[in-house]
Amino acid sequence: MIVELEESYKPTDDEPFMNERQKEYFRRKLLAWKDDILEESRETLVALQSENENHPDLADRASSETDRAIELRARDRQRKLIAKIEAAIERLDDGSYGYCEETGEPISIKRLDARPIATLSIEAQERHERREKVYRDD
Repeated sequence: MIVELEESYKPTDDEPFMNERQKEYFRRKLLAWKDDILEESRETLVALQSENENHPDLADRASSETDRAIELRARDRQRKLIAKIEAAIERLDDGSYGYCEETGEPISIKRLDARPIATLSIEAQERHERREKVYRDD
C-alpha cells in the first residue's frame, strides 16, 4: 500500500497510533538516516585510502594513526547503528514497530521522532538503566 505524505507531515498523538502515514513517516526517516550514515562511511573510506602519506615526523605519524583509530571506532559504532536501523525497519514490516519490547505499550511519538530506533518506552528505558547502574556499581 503506497501512502502519500506531504513534506510538512509530522506524526501527532491526535491520530491513531502507528497508522499507515506514521509508518511511512518513520520508514522514510529511518531510510534517510541509514543513507546519511552510508554516505559518511563512503567519504571516510575515500579519505582513509587517500591518506596513505608517509609522515617523516614521528609526531605527525602518531597523530595520523590516532585520528585513523578514532575514525575507525566511529565507523564501527555507525555499523552497529545501521543494524539497529534495519531492525527497526523490520519491526515496521512486521507491525511491532513503536511498541515497547518490555511492556507492549506504545512508545510515545515524541520519543520515536527523537530516537526512531527506540525499542523501549521512556519508563521502561529508565528502569533498564537503573537496573544496569545497580549491577554496574557492584
